[in-house]
Amino acid sequence: MSLNTYYADLHIHIGRTEAGAAVKISAANNLTFYNIAREASERKGMDIVGIIDCHSPGVQEELLHYLQQGEMTELPGGGIRYRESTLILGCELEVREPGMNAAHVLAYFPTLADMQSFTEYLRRYMKNVQLSSQRVYVPVRELQREVVQRGGLFVPAHIFTPHKSVYGSCCARMDELLEPELLAAVELGLSADSTMAGYISELDRYTFLTNSDAHSLPKIGREYNKLLLTEPTFAELRLALARAEGRQVLANYGLNPRLGKYHRTYCAACESIVDEQGASVVERCLYCGSPKLVRGVMDRIAAIADRQESFVPPHRPPYIYQVPLEYVPGLGPKTMNRLLERFGTEMNMLHRASFEELADTAGEAIAAYLMAARSGQLQLESGGGGKYGKVRSRR
Repeated sequence: MSLNTYYADLHIHIGRTEAGAAVKISAANNLTFYNIAREASERKGMDIVGIIDCHSPGVQEELLHYLQQGEMTELPGGGIRYRESTLILGCELEVREPGMNAAHVLAYFPTLADMQSFTEYLRRYMKNVQLSSQRVYVPVRELQREVVQRGGLFVPAHIFTPHKSVYGSCCARMDELLEPELLAAVELGLSADSTMAGYISELDRYTFLTNSDAHSLPKIGREYNKLLLTEPTFAELRLALARAEGRQVLANYGLNPRLGKYHRTYCAACESIVDEQGASVVERCLYCGSPKLVRGVMDRIAAIADRQESFVPPHRPPYIYQVPLEYVPGLGPKTMNRLLERFGTEMNMLHRASFEELADTAGEAIAAYLMAARSGQLQLESGGGGKYGKVRSRR
């Protein structure tokens, strides 16, 4: 079978069920399983989407309904097919070991039956299995083994963010919390790229994922991956993460880390971004003296790095800075709809349309921004403390 390229965003949350039951409380109410599938297929042009929170019984009831109706189908290689997209069933869980802060991890499974079985396991160790990102009261390594033995993929989530991540809030080395051999990949998160991760040698072995962690429909695809597969299935995704049999991640598309909302250290007292030299080790704000610092990803990496210079191993694909369309100045809903009417999906606009085609539809100013975004030629303002950075201008 021939190998083809597919775009994949593997971290999209569900806000509520169609019946109105809460799943991810901080996510949008219209972020249902079906709406995610439709948005990914019809508007975003995403070939593969990992829908998180599929461990929720209410979500599983909806999925079973669409399978029985024939609107969705289970693929022989794993995954659920809806029109032009394959849906990978996943969940985000919170873990915490004694003496450490909490961290989030992701688990993906091939079939609905596999996920339903995992839900029954979680019921014994979770207070409310209906909700997203809940604490699992079981040793983390035991949880890893449970996922892998069930045929699943285990991935630590947004590994550098200051809130609930392996490096950001838990520990300085992966094996202090997790069994390294049982990790399928690691997710970088919105405030880090491959070069920044290259300062930590133990990450050399892993495949990197760049995902949106979307909490609303427009955020789907703000970070994504380009995969080389024979077909968009769970089995092929597993091979790509393992870099086996010619399958692989061809590119990581992500925000420039400066746009991430936790890139630099932030003072919650005076609301300043602390971007001075030495911010990785200071315990008080350099401007007001407050101890209320939220350590930024860049500064956390500097604190735990075991290399003086970043190293990118030969197997690492390029990390391509992708500015989401919502960041583009002047690109409002009406112009966006005109672009979608002409080009079909956001992936077509971001990767395939020429400057002339874009300018003909949206004007030269918007087209210039889009082309500059493709080549990383945008002036950016750094984010920090939970606030995203901004696009200022073209260079």
